[in-house]
Amino acid sequence: MATMLEATDTIRKPGRASPPTWLVVALACAGQFLVVLDISVVNVALPSMRTGLALDERGLQWVVNAYSIAFAGFMLLGGRAGDLYGRKRMFLVGLGLFTLASLAGGLAQADWQLLLARAVQGLGAAVLAPSTLTIVTSAVPEGAARARAIATWTAVGAGGGAAGGFVGGVLVDMLSWRWVLLINVPVGAVVLAGAALWLTESRAGDGRRLDLPGAVLVTAGLATLAYGISQTEAEGWAAGASLVPLCAGLSLIALFLVVEARSRAPLMPLGLLRLRSVASANVGMFLSGSAMFCMWFFMTLYAQNVLGYTPLEAGLALVPSSLAVILGSKLAPRLMRTAGPRAVAVLGTLIALAGFGWQSTMTADGAYLTAIMFPGILMMLGAGLAGTPLAAVAMSGAAPEEAGLVSGLVNTSRTMGGSLGLAVMSTIAATHTAGVRTPEALTEGYALVFGTGAVVLAVGAVLMWVWLPRRPAAPPR
Repeated sequence: MATMLEATDTIRKPGRASPPTWLVVALACAGQFLVVLDISVVNVALPSMRTGLALDERGLQWVVNAYSIAFAGFMLLGGRAGDLYGRKRMFLVGLGLFTLASLAGGLAQADWQLLLARAVQGLGAAVLAPSTLTIVTSAVPEGAARARAIATWTAVGAGGGAAGGFVGGVLVDMLSWRWVLLINVPVGAVVLAGAALWLTESRAGDGRRLDLPGAVLVTAGLATLAYGISQTEAEGWAAGASLVPLCAGLSLIALFLVVEARSRAPLMPLGLLRLRSVASANVGMFLSGSAMFCMWFFMTLYAQNVLGYTPLEAGLALVPSSLAVILGSKLAPRLMRTAGPRAVAVLGTLIALAGFGWQSTMTADGAYLTAIMFPGILMMLGAGLAGTPLAAVAMSGAAPEEAGLVSGLVNTSRTMGGSLGLAVMSTIAATHTAGVRTPEALTEGYALVFGTGAVVLAVGAVLMWVWLPRRPAAPPR
């Protein structure tokens, strides 16, 4: 991998020393934190948004979906743009869009203004997110140091998702719903200034142009697929409003693969999918994301709808789980040095599986320690342990000119897995309760969700053990 990175074009201004590695990693991780935080932070603020802007149920759904659909749809395009036009440049463009859209959303006076701002936020996040991982792997040489850097990136990203409920609860309770968006503005401005000053530009485009037909097809396909998934929760899987965009999205992605196979300079060289390290790690990331993303959502619902916690209390209740995912991410590099990435990914998945199995025994009168804290710690400790080796394996097989694309693919796999998993699990819970909203019925539905998540993780653990390479892939030359 070190040979790979030496081939990447790095652009430094004369007379300027290279910034400290820790500073580069910190800036990249700060960008990733903002991106992931905004996926979950608005959930707590939805009731206040409904009152403030007179949103109906469908409008509230689109406050979440406008961000996630744009985020998932443009991710591969954002990753490739970083490879061709510069990772620092795309980091700045993405973060700038994200920050300005946060300001617009926080000041919105009508529902359409908020929804448009959330869509632009998602677009900025899709440009920004792939650059964060590529900047981290480009700044740190292959070996233990890079594993620790990826672990930090994983921990910060997972911590952003975990902190969303807590941060949102504090801001809504102390200020207003607008601050779940406005808080991004000062933080984004500081990170933007630091990135402009200290990040070094790098690219590996070799003068190639962006594959426009491929970019249009994959963006339209992923966005349409994400839209179809978002429709299933309200309309059901068999409704035309869900089936039509799901089939259209899959068709566009299939057409994208046909176009890429014939393109001289494809957006995504299909040879990447034949690399064992890239394919296996992304499938593992997809399956892990489909279970792990649901954990925060349904744990929060259980705490509030069944146990009677306030939004702030529910956020505080999940703080130990947030700390556990950080601990798991920081332990992973040490274990990877002795046991290898494959074993650590499987170990983390099995620990998370144990947590999901425990959580599936929840009751309507559960105690905090046994119904939330300890199973939550196991689930997130496992998530932290598994996420770092999966990201490291995926990036280990990427040539320098494909690093941004592979980073975008990793983020896309995790995001699409989370979106699909949440839609499927929500359907499972709703079908089981059949409209009955007593604490006992809700608990049974949530318990079934965690039992299903345990099965998904069991399948993921087997696939990881069989398919992940025993040793990191040798970089292509």
